[in-house]
Amino acid sequence: MSNKFTYSISKIRFDENYKPADSTRLTTNFANLARGESRQENLRKALTMINNRFNALAHWDNPNADRYSVEVDIISADLDIEGNGKTFPVIETLQTTIVDHKENTRIEGMIGNSFSSYVRDYDFSVVLPEHFEKNPNTPPPASFGDLHGKLFQHLLNSEAYKAQFKKQPVICLSVSTTKTYHRTTNQHPVLGVEYRQDEYSLTDGYFHKMGLKVRYFKPQNSAAPLAFYFSGDLLTDYTDLELISAISTMESFQKIYRPEIYNANSAAGEVYQPSLNYQDYSLTQVVYDREERSQLAVKQGRFTEEQFIKPYQDILDEWAANFNVTSATPEKQAA
Repeated sequence: MSNKFTYSISKIRFDENYKPADSTRLTTNFANLARGESRQENLRKALTMINNRFNALAHWDNPNADRYSVEVDIISADLDIEGNGKTFPVIETLQTTIVDHKENTRIEGMIGNSFSSYVRDYDFSVVLPEHFEKNPNTPPPASFGDLHGKLFQHLLNSEAYKAQFKKQPVICLSVSTTKTYHRTTNQHPVLGVEYRQDEYSLTDGYFHKMGLKVRYFKPQNSAAPLAFYFSGDLLTDYTDLELISAISTMESFQKIYRPEIYNANSAAGEVYQPSLNYQDYSLTQVVYDREERSQLAVKQGRFTEEQFIKPYQDILDEWAANFNVTSATPEKQAA
């Protein structure tokens, strides 16, 4: 039955003229900025933040900090379950392209970066609340995230993905506010100082089922570490410019969405506990409604339940039971 599961991949440029497609999750970083009266100004400022951060990190042979600019494309993968042309939007990520104005060349950046998924909305905004309502103070069910993880791995192994992308994605997200991170002596020239923590967060575990390991790095002049999710070797599989494109893009989004952590006025110390209650931070000039975003997540989770999970429950169960997953071996963290 799995041979009927086929993907179609499309891309749309994220620039100041971007307007979200009907199938785009409205809670996702890029779509949220492209709404309301300030949409064009929001987009322009966000892109300026990305470019400035990229040039600050790619400082060699770049005396005026203006050698590079970053183009961002939104990559959407739609899944046709039954082979009848009817699709459901399963995954959205970002792809960056680096423009070198000195050499007048275009360089492939990172695929991945942000991560958007209707099924994840369903898992975190429908399945989890219902579980905790019935079973307070208990861990999520053992099967939590199984289907999503298999769909993600199936996408990466698909001909549609391989035809467009040469490398595996790297997802770059915020660290968890429920965990404590400890600075190590390991330092990478681009990713910065590595942090570690001794226990997976719920998000870490969820991405583990997608076949992804996690490491935490705080780049130079960043306020806090970022969580990098990947399947191969983060430090050798990607070029410096690819890594910088991921950092500059996602740190800029995090400064907008989690300023308490990523736009804090003091940097993370040796022992770091992220908190959204931290008061000593600066706001960006980008308008963002975090409360509305959390409300939309529930609506989108219910949408997924009604349009994807329930109609195809039997097909999805049978497919998932026969799909062999790749388990991510936890990355050995530096002491």
